[in-house]
Amino acid sequence: MTPLRLQRAEGNARLALHRRHGETRLKTLYQEGCVKIRLPRPLPGLPPEAIIINTAGGLAGGDRIATEIEIAETTAATISTQACERVYRSTGEAATVTSRLTVGAGARLAWLPQETILFDGGRLSRRLEADLEGDAELVAMEAVLFGRTAMGEILSHGELHDRWRIRRDGRLIFAEDFRISGEIDAKLFRPAMLAGRTAMATVLYAGREPERLLDAVRTLIGEDGGASAWNGKLLIRLVATTGLALRQRLEPLLSLLIGGNPLPKVWQL
Repeated sequence: MTPLRLQRAEGNARLALHRRHGETRLKTLYQEGCVKIRLPRPLPGLPPEAIIINTAGGLAGGDRIATEIEIAETTAATISTQACERVYRSTGEAATVTSRLTVGAGARLAWLPQETILFDGGRLSRRLEADLEGDAELVAMEAVLFGRTAMGEILSHGELHDRWRIRRDGRLIFAEDFRISGEIDAKLFRPAMLAGRTAMATVLYAGREPERLLDAVRTLIGEDGGASAWNGKLLIRLVATTGLALRQRLEPLLSLLIGGNPLPKVWQL
């Protein structure tokens, strides 16, 4: 008998921005499958925004999404997602999400996807790669909510693998792999993990003199988090009891890191 093959969502998107006539303008826009990109008109004085949309409405086992963002020299942009991404129960395979960022010299990119919600039984393998040239600046953030706390959901099983690779002029400056699987809810209660909290975020700033931001960052994140600055980068960890509590601290933090500018409108609850 022929084995049953479930329908899978696949999507690919490429966006390139460059400098023309003194302004950041669109150079390339390609979208295929379930991934779409929309470019809302930015407010005066703010960099262009791009909103990534997954029209599949979430991620299930075996789904594959790939996004490439290229920001040319001396340009600036903010990339976000339309809503929180949901990772539903998988019958086997993990959903795969790959994001590749290229930031030219003198350019600034803020990679600010909204939170990912991992449902019970969900499996996600996510990879973020960024190549920075010269004095390029990058603010990158990924946040995860483990289950739907308002519904009393318990993650009896699941899997999350987050992999970051950040390079400047071809040299690796930041590498990280986070993996949790099996009985996630029980593992999150360990003191060395989240000590019972159900939301977390990692934020990285790679740019000019990150030490100048350290005191202000530590004041904003409070006791449920930590921050360190070294070798041209600032790394921030946040944990929280709920997604709302996490966002309430993320919003002022991210605004600080992007020069005091407001976050994209899609971030407004």
